[in-house]
Amino acid sequence: MDKIKVLIIDDEPPARELVRHYLTSFHGIEIAAECENGFEALRAINEMKPDLIFLDIQMPKITGFELLELLQEPPQIIFTTAYDEFAIRAFEKNAVDYLLKPFSAARFQQAVEKARLRITGNQQAATPAVSNLKNQLEAVDGELDRVVARIGSRIVVIPVDSIHYIESQDDYVMIYSAQGNHLKEKTMKYFEAHLPKSSFIRIHRSHIVNISQIVSVDLYGKDTHMVILKCGAKLKASAEGYKRLRELL
Repeated sequence: MDKIKVLIIDDEPPARELVRHYLTSFHGIEIAAECENGFEALRAINEMKPDLIFLDIQMPKITGFELLELLQEPPQIIFTTAYDEFAIRAFEKNAVDYLLKPFSAARFQQAVEKARLRITGNQQAATPAVSNLKNQLEAVDGELDRVVARIGSRIVVIPVDSIHYIESQDDYVMIYSAQGNHLKEKTMKYFEAHLPKSSFIRIHRSHIVNISQIVSVDLYGKDTHMVILKCGAKLKASAEGYKRLRELL
């Protein structure tokens, strides 16, 4: 097999240097590039198609989690993180490895050998592992303060308070915001659970709206109401959605 192509992604130069130093003891591994933020990393992954990436979580611009959401054909991932325990518990249930900073050369070697076996023994192992991790991360508690989406190689960071509403589209959702309309591979259930409860409400199985965007709620039919938003959108509210609206407003 050709050399395993590796990408190092971390905003801290000493952290990248340590990974680079540890990798010098391995044969058959080529460091294709180093990236200090998620924007650079996404571009490098798309262009270089690495077999393995070392990915920090706490980075400026976009986090390692947000980068993970944007990867369509993910390589093997080894997280190098100082993140607290709630996130680590999410990793433990999946085949993706992690290194908790500060990590030793022995622990680093263990992670690399694990990744090497997967890369050389089963080329399809990476995608299910990352898919499992994505699903696990959806269960982590916490409110969103922004959403990251992509159009080709372009990344858009959408503050949640600029979102007008979210619409279900099969296995995706369309996010309508001040930044434009963006398709996101997430579920309505995910956004209903993670958007601030004080600011967003699900008015229908197909729509979640930003309460601050509501102009009026008008009777549309016997058991149906129409929610009018500042952006001009007119969205039907189900009977249950209207009940939630009345309770909230």
